[in-house]
Amino acid sequence: MSIKIIKSKLSYLDQTINAMVFIPSEDRPLAKSIAVFTHGYTSHKASILSWCTRLAEEGVANIVFDLPGHYLGSYNEVSNFEMFTSEAPKLFIQAKGHLEEVIGEQSLELQKHFTSIHIKTVLGGHSLGALLSLIALEGDFFSPERTQSVCVGLGMPPEGVTHIFDTPFYKSTLNVRRQLVSSAISPEKIFPWIKERKEKLKLSGRRIHFITGSDDVVVGKEGSEIMRDYLIKDNEVTVDRPNKIPHHMPELAAPHIKKYLKDQGLI
Repeated sequence: MSIKIIKSKLSYLDQTINAMVFIPSEDRPLAKSIAVFTHGYTSHKASILSWCTRLAEEGVANIVFDLPGHYLGSYNEVSNFEMFTSEAPKLFIQAKGHLEEVIGEQSLELQKHFTSIHIKTVLGGHSLGALLSLIALEGDFFSPERTQSVCVGLGMPPEGVTHIFDTPFYKSTLNVRRQLVSSAISPEKIFPWIKERKEKLKLSGRRIHFITGSDDVVVGKEGSEIMRDYLIKDNEVTVDRPNKIPHHMPELAAPHIKKYLKDQGLI
């Protein structure tokens, strides 16, 4: 029996967003984890499809969802920026609940396995999605003992250095990108918020793993390491720097996520 993919929906205020659940085959050993993922800014869930299929092949039941107001994933609108920044992180809670519900609909054996107290939840995403997953960990819903964070393509810029977001080259690419999202979450609004929100993260007792390509020019050469140093006082934080995961190709992180979870005993 192969991986089973189930089309799903999550709720965002009075709208719905698309999601996909990946159920592993019961013909092979099941993992000690489930996973919840989302994508980066102006992107869509298919950009990290390789994460979902690779982990499902390893026995990890998982779900990936589209962010609201991202037209490549779902034709819905974000009308209020503050509402997006407060409500989007909560989608990780809803997605986990939906994943467990779908698992329960498959078989009693799957339900018993993946709702065991020994199962850990992996929260993660790419770029903006990774940041939102960390914000989701600021609350009490995901216990530190049963949650692991995986962030791909996320970091902080060095002080006094012009970030790529502020360069003329990058700004020249924004005409197309701003048309891929609701105007309420335009680049002019989201980029300053991303920078500020990283600096205001309040996390304690979390296990966070950054995976950033050495060729990721958006995060930069030391971006993930700077963010690690910012968070490490109160958390367990590690960084993996593969040679090739450019920012626009997050799918290449799949084998590195698999290796990390395997090293952690979650696969």
